[in-house]
Amino acid sequence: MSVKKVPLRKCTGCGEMRNKKEMLRVIKTPEETIILDTTGKKNGRGAYICNSQECFAKARKTKALERSLKAAIPEDIYDELEKELRSLDTE
Repeated sequence: MSVKKVPLRKCTGCGEMRNKKEMLRVIKTPEETIILDTTGKKNGRGAYICNSQECFAKARKTKALERSLKAAIPEDIYDELEKELRSLDTE
């Protein structure tokens, strides 16, 4: 019986490698909009971030998400992503 490989992704905030299912995916769609992908299956360039406010704040401060997605992210999009992240934390 073979062991199934677990996909790992690197957090853009803290830089840790973690299981893909434990992380949130932020994508830049082909229409150039930036959204939080809760399913992990939407089309677009993706960047992964830990499910924590600290990692999001660090990625925002260092502009790591912008580098990963190869796009400038306006402050209102960051605020919207932060709200979505908080709503996921409370669930």
